Amino acid sequence: MPIIVRIDVELAKRKMSVGEFAERVGLTPSNVAVLKNGRAKAVRFSTLEAMCRVLECQPGDLLEWVDDDAVVTQTGDEVGR
Repeated sequence: MPIIVRIDVELAKRKMSVGEFAERVGLTPSNVAVLKNGRAKAVRFSTLEAMCRVLECQPGDLLEWVDDDAVVTQTGDEVGR
């Protein structure tokens, strides 16, 4: 999937648990897991706004687009397919 969700990175920076984040954003922990694991097909702007408010970050801190034609190795190096 070309959109990578970085919620786990932002939670770790703030030492915030998924449960606390879910409660403050107004989501269930299972819905946060769906977002974190990249299984979500859509995110409402109101949800994105709430996540950014709680984490005091920008949408680009939570979402990253990667080229579908690039494969990222375990070392983080990109190689073409």
